Amino acid sequence: MEPSSPEPQAGAQTIRPSSLCIAQVEQNHTWDVRASAEVALPGRSRPASRVPCEDMAFPRNQKLNLLRLTVLLIVALAGIKFIFRDSVTLDLHKHISKDNDFWGKAGEEKEEANPHNQALELSVVKIMGPKEDTKKQLSMDFSTTEMRLVHLDLKGAAPKVSYLEQVFPLLSKLGANGILVEYEDMFPFKGELETLKSSYAYSEDDIEKIQRLAALNKLEVVPLVQTFGHVEFILKHDKYRYLREVERFPNSLNPHVPDTLSLLKSILSQVMDKHRHSNWIHIGADEVFHLGEGMDSKNWISLNNGDVGKMYLNHIKEVVNFIVNQYKGLQVLMWDDMLRKISMGAIQESGIPKHASPVLWFYAPDFDTEQIGKFISKYADSGFKSVWFASAFKGTTGPAQAWTPLNYHLKNHLSWLKVIQAMSKFPLIKFQGIALTGWQRYDHYSVLCELLPVGIPSLAMCLQTLVNGGFTEATNKKILDVLGFQNIHLEKSTCEGNGAFPGSEIYRMVEQINGQLKESTAKVLEEESAIKGWFSLYHRKHRFGNPRNLENFGSKVLKVHEDWENFIQNFRSQLESIYFPDTVEEWMEENVNPYMDRLREFVRDYREIIRLNAKPKAL
Repeated sequence: MEPSSPEPQAGAQTIRPSSLCIAQVEQNHTWDVRASAEVALPGRSRPASRVPCEDMAFPRNQKLNLLRLTVLLIVALAGIKFIFRDSVTLDLHKHISKDNDFWGKAGEEKEEANPHNQALELSVVKIMGPKEDTKKQLSMDFSTTEMRLVHLDLKGAAPKVSYLEQVFPLLSKLGANGILVEYEDMFPFKGELETLKSSYAYSEDDIEKIQRLAALNKLEVVPLVQTFGHVEFILKHDKYRYLREVERFPNSLNPHVPDTLSLLKSILSQVMDKHRHSNWIHIGADEVFHLGEGMDSKNWISLNNGDVGKMYLNHIKEVVNFIVNQYKGLQVLMWDDMLRKISMGAIQESGIPKHASPVLWFYAPDFDTEQIGKFISKYADSGFKSVWFASAFKGTTGPAQAWTPLNYHLKNHLSWLKVIQAMSKFPLIKFQGIALTGWQRYDHYSVLCELLPVGIPSLAMCLQTLVNGGFTEATNKKILDVLGFQNIHLEKSTCEGNGAFPGSEIYRMVEQINGQLKESTAKVLEEESAIKGWFSLYHRKHRFGNPRNLENFGSKVLKVHEDWENFIQNFRSQLESIYFPDTVEEWMEENVNPYMDRLREFVRDYREIIRLNAKPKAL
């Protein structure tokens, strides 16, 4: 409500409005000065007789007319202000409504995010009401949408945001409509939780930018926070060691210590406070190794008939209840493997199916689809309303795998496609979506699997296979066009052409390292007979050799060394453009240095011994 304007006081000087305003008022309202003199004012009696002198009546009538004119002008100004306020409010509501349509209307292009507009949106949100209402306004209804989430496993080789900016349009073009972001220690935890974040963790601005870029490319962002098992990034710290289920192992949380739930609430709150527009959160909850082996759990089991399943469900129930009570409308996802051995009755009794959906994961190329059907039936009978699946486009064929086997992952998705196409057999449960996982480590302590650029051709094949209902000629053609290849050889897991996708340089260079570095260094150092005869490890240890013999193979070894050093220097530059220094060093240590260091040591010894000019053997 606008504040009232003060009325003119008796005897106060009246400020005359502009002549334009007077003309407008007089055009609409014709006042008879003489007649107005006969009108009795409230609280004042009519004069007994009319005063004949116009000179005496006119000043009084003039004052009345001016008073009426002033009142009308005040009313008019208030109306104009009210209309203007409504116009501004309407514009702001239009601005919010635009954000409500997360995907944009059909046939319209989404405008680029403007920092000024975003600041305006935030201020409007504060005016409009509480956070829960805001989330409802900004959320998209996905009830009829089959989601295809691309998993970003950031516990290893987390890309710089600048690379994600290049990759997100490609994901959208290939058929993804969301990303499943497993932050681990890459989230910018603060306060008491700051211990958890990596030295190269994303900043808060990075998290906002990732979501903004995702929205521009129509990708729903689903954060993944491990809440039971696979919490090595938490339990490796001395500060949280006392929360381990088994003191020796940092894998799983002890669900019986009150601080466990308190810690998880803090972690979930910090993550979700930075993901207010997300419709889902994934709580992990898979592979809770050693659950039931801790002393607290053993004591609990002895009092509860040895039911480890119920112990698991009790903890998950606490986590789920916290989320649904704290963040209205947020839906919960969880890996299903721990549920497979728990009875339907126990799952129903826990109440978890009311608020969560299981994500069935199988990564083998030819898994048993009938077994999957049994799990789906079980979850439907347990009360779950929707179910998700999880495939793999990389990171499941070996903890140190450097090159992605295309046919392996394609077959995995063809198997999942059969399951998806048979979902009509399960009317009580709805298929909501599939997460294409791309694991970067098997766990927090393992080495790196395939880098994301190396896995992109596999991801393209898998996404397009799901979108088109199979790997057809048309599917293959689109993949080649989008990625800039001429052909794909499934059995060899290779692609013809240079490629034209973000990171294609790294893809090509890793292919050479994976296929040639080890082979070429072994060939030049182990298969050359002259080296075996005149420059063995014994010669190198005792620092002696004949330059005449050494020069027979020296130039060849030096050329191989020089070529690879130049190649590796260029490769390192490409890695540094996408990854943080710790990833670059780790990948080089694991995949390059074992071969290059051997070659470098050989060249060092060769140059040193040839300078000795055939001196006697060192003792």
